Amino acid sequence: MGWGGRQVLRDRNVAFYLSGVVVSGFGSSAMALAAGVWAKSLTGSDSLAALTTFCVWAPLLFGPLIGTVADRVRRRPLLIWVNLGMAVVMVPLLAVDSGDQVWILFAVLTVYGVSSVLLDSAEAALVAAVVPETLRGDFNGLRMTANEGMKLIAPLLGAGLFVQFGGAAVALLDAVTFVLAAAAFTLIRVSEPALHPAGADRWTAAAAEGIRHLRHHPALRRLVLAGAATMGVAGLNGAVVYAVVDAGLHRSPAFAGVLYAVQGTGSVLSGLFAGALLRRMSEPVFAAAGMGLFALGVTLRAVPSTPVSLLASAMIGAGLPCVLIAAMTAVQRETPGDLLGRVAATANTLLFAPNALTLAAGAGLVALVDHRVLLLTAGTAAAIAAAGCLLGGNARTHAAAPTPAGSTDPEDKVAEATEAPHDPR
Repeated sequence: MGWGGRQVLRDRNVAFYLSGVVVSGFGSSAMALAAGVWAKSLTGSDSLAALTTFCVWAPLLFGPLIGTVADRVRRRPLLIWVNLGMAVVMVPLLAVDSGDQVWILFAVLTVYGVSSVLLDSAEAALVAAVVPETLRGDFNGLRMTANEGMKLIAPLLGAGLFVQFGGAAVALLDAVTFVLAAAAFTLIRVSEPALHPAGADRWTAAAAEGIRHLRHHPALRRLVLAGAATMGVAGLNGAVVYAVVDAGLHRSPAFAGVLYAVQGTGSVLSGLFAGALLRRMSEPVFAAAGMGLFALGVTLRAVPSTPVSLLASAMIGAGLPCVLIAAMTAVQRETPGDLLGRVAATANTLLFAPNALTLAAGAGLVALVDHRVLLLTAGTAAAIAAAGCLLGGNARTHAAAPTPAGSTDPEDKVAEATEAPHDPR
């Protein structure tokens, strides 16, 4: 079971692509922490500090529509111009220095959220053209490793910059990383065919095509729904972490940072070996194995022991990325290129929206229900989702054929395509 990461990194296009993702992710991770602290320091309001996260997450709910843009233009120029545009968008933050200007921060963060959805969908679509199919599992694993690694390092730098120089310094850092990411994407050499999008008055119909593709593709639907259930459980798990630290381990709130660091380390390691594992097993099996590990980790968090909690955090970190990597790898392979932006954005909406919703619900439940009950419930739910991921079988299937232009019943055409005989990969 060889590690394909070395082969992936030897590819010039992939190296520049990952460089752009890493640099941009570094700036985004630094800004994610600083934005809440900035709002809190300007207004003194915990609610407004929490609203910064909502502004970034809210556009995810419109993922299918936003992802349509990535299917109407060439993806590499789109990545370049969106990153350059976001560098410009960060400039107004340099003037924010009082509570009555905090609306500028919220406006920028909302645009930030829209750009994140658009960049993710364009990146997922470009991967199909840049990365060989046999190495996409390795690539997606390395991308996950890079993102999780940035989450371990960048927030500390962002917090340090904020304390020393204020929020404007973090905004400036983020703007620079956007420019560097655009430069990295400029160096990618890829031949993208001209796209022939539907008319400008059919945005909702175009978005619906991405939704239909997922709905009528059994393998993708099963993976994405399993991932959505797991991410929903992850939100509940995240909501009770401070109760685990306080009521369970009898430690100060700062110890939550240790648990998150261990969890992030588990995610980094999981991403490194994802590609090699995906060459030995199908996506549903790989996803279910990770979900089972995640479920066990969540359950073990109910044990009032520091060593067990550290082990549980590592298991959660290692298990959770598996279903995300499996789902995105399958989406990239099973989706026609002209639909990939919309389908990737739709999948991301389904995968990550439950996390935000259950995080908010869990924040209320933890005040009413013992955290151990919530953890045991969450672990059981994750285990059931893992079993459900396997119920439809573990064979890989080829992508459904795109709906012919002018079809009078596109939904039936997609359904017929997904029912066609498939060759094993």
